[in-house]
Amino acid sequence: MTADDGEIERGSGNVFAVWCRHRLDALVRSLAHMLRALRRTPGFSLAAVGVLALGIGGTTAVFTLIDGVMLRPLPVSDPARLYRIGDGDDTVATGRHGRWGLFPFPLYERLKAGAPEFDNVTAFDWGGTLLSVRSQGADEAGRPVRAQYVSGSYFSTLGVGAFSGRLFTADDDRPAASPVVVLSHRLWQGVYGADPSLLGSTLVVEGHPFTVVGVAAPGFFGETVRADPPDMWLPLQQEPMIAGDGSLLRQSISPWLFAIGRLRDDASIAGMAPRLTGILRRWIQYEAGYPTNRMPDIMRELSNQTIRVVPAGTGISLAGLSMKDQYGPSLRILLAICGLVLSWRARTSRISCWPGRSHAGRKRPCVWRSAPRAGGSWEKRLPRECCSRQREEPPGYWWPSPLRACWSRWYSRTRSSCPLRRRHRSSCWLSPPDCRSSRASLSVWRRRGLQRGPIRSRRCAASAAASAGIRSAFARRC
Repeated sequence: MTADDGEIERGSGNVFAVWCRHRLDALVRSLAHMLRALRRTPGFSLAAVGVLALGIGGTTAVFTLIDGVMLRPLPVSDPARLYRIGDGDDTVATGRHGRWGLFPFPLYERLKAGAPEFDNVTAFDWGGTLLSVRSQGADEAGRPVRAQYVSGSYFSTLGVGAFSGRLFTADDDRPAASPVVVLSHRLWQGVYGADPSLLGSTLVVEGHPFTVVGVAAPGFFGETVRADPPDMWLPLQQEPMIAGDGSLLRQSISPWLFAIGRLRDDASIAGMAPRLTGILRRWIQYEAGYPTNRMPDIMRELSNQTIRVVPAGTGISLAGLSMKDQYGPSLRILLAICGLVLSWRARTSRISCWPGRSHAGRKRPCVWRSAPRAGGSWEKRLPRECCSRQREEPPGYWWPSPLRACWSRWYSRTRSSCPLRRRHRSSCWLSPPDCRSSRASLSVWRRRGLQRGPIRSRRCAASAAASAGIRSAFARRC
């Protein structure tokens, strides 16, 4: 590195140090001016701070709800790889609804076989069935517990581990398998007192014995964010034993199951939706077994039957029962209202503390503090209240451009108490590191005659300053 390079580097360091010192001084002056303004009108200051605090608190609370209900992913492993098969929630059992999202069990098996991109696919019902549950051998009456029927790959597909014991496997979801049940951590801890001896014991569910094989991980509430999540999971193949003659498992025209798949690492969902739609239409036409008198109407609507594949990492919409469906629109509206109120309050508070104008609305004349001397700092000439380095915009700054231009022109000509703001607004914003803007401002002062003599009403009262002194101060600063 040459000597010239070293001089340039040292000069750059000095310029940066001067710039940092200037910014720090400007920050200190801004804080001092703010404290003086707040002290002059304590009532207004307290009201403004209170309104801003309410706006910030309300916006934070609403966004926290939106994050918990709509944005936060499910407490599962790698939720970005979860996709729902179908996005409709229509439960009409006629085969004529357009966007499918509920399927009979026979159709679910065909869709599962037709989606090789998924590593695992699981089916489950809406999870709102209340079943009577009691401990075997106990004299107490059964307590209602919200249960959900799931396939054997439910927990492995979602990527959920067991807190204690084990979870379902494919062997548990066979017609000849022994009845087993998995409890939620909330039910195990809140109702059964976290009793470790409950594992391996028998619970009587609707009069049928089920063996408790495990407890799900803490915080797991299922695949849907809702106020009443299930506390017990049962294998799908045990649904006929519980439901009896009203079983839906083998009915081909009764859609009641949702489906979620976990995408393979090297796979994509591109092209999956048309393929599944073709499987759906062939099943409706040849395998569903709809009554003959309804087939003409169903065939006319066949081209409208579709299946989409949508992300399910943040939970799914569950026929209007999820919190996302119930509270999502209201939370969006509340967030928009809080944001508007907060921005309006901040804007009006900013305008009320304009330089050159008191909080009570009275105009204050701009006063220069002192003329620069040889070797003095030019920054002392302009008070913070007259020509601020922090650009302040007039009311209506966020209006549409034509309306904002007219309003700004009228406001700057009729409302400002400083002639520098009124007619030479753009040159009044001084930036010390910028030599051109400083010299331009100096020429403006000369043309306006603000260097010499007293300034009458509505003019900045300036002390006598020699042109040479001003020029030398600017030259040294630049």
